[in-house]
Amino acid sequence: MLTHYITLKSDGEHEIEIKKSRFICQLARVDNEAAAQAFIAACKKKHYKANHNCSAYVIGEQDEHQHAHDDGEPAGTAGVPMLEVLRRQHLKNVVAVTTRYFGGTKLGAGGLIRAYSNSVSQAIDVIGLVEGRLQQALAITIGYPQIGALEHYLTQHAITITDTSYLANVTFTAMVDDNELVAVKDTIVELLNGQVTFELGAQQFFETPLKNTTDHN
Repeated sequence: MLTHYITLKSDGEHEIEIKKSRFICQLARVDNEAAAQAFIAACKKKHYKANHNCSAYVIGEQDEHQHAHDDGEPAGTAGVPMLEVLRRQHLKNVVAVTTRYFGGTKLGAGGLIRAYSNSVSQAIDVIGLVEGRLQQALAITIGYPQIGALEHYLTQHAITITDTSYLANVTFTAMVDDNELVAVKDTIVELLNGQVTFELGAQQFFETPLKNTTDHN
């Protein structure tokens, strides 16, 4: 079962120019191959006058669906370098299409590999990444005197509070990483001398921005 992933912050595109050739990388989050192929087709339709619309994608919990297409560029100079960037970044469920409008100067195999690779890596930098972690909603009910201690603990451990209810007692709803749930509950019980009750909510993936460290060749 997938408990962690890295993917795009959002869909988007970015353009670079190399020796008067335009390379427009379009990136999108997708859940399946049909969605990826539909995105590729839409990019081709949008840029039907372009010389090439090269594509790559990685889909599935175990990256079981991978695709690379050169769309008329010399074999191995476009789709595969694009795919390698997605794999090197460990991205999940992402499709990339780089559209090329030829500027009149041939780049050679090495130049094409660098151009298509950089088109994807720079687009990822511009759009940004998020890290998704499977988390459990945990309702923590305490008395008013325990508020300060609990809030301090949650803040110190970067545990997100999604809701707070003030009634006869106070209930904080916090998102806890699934694999840390038992340890967090045990720590809170000890911290508050047992004056706490818990109720589990739904599991969901919670995404937070991830600093990007893409290297450009």
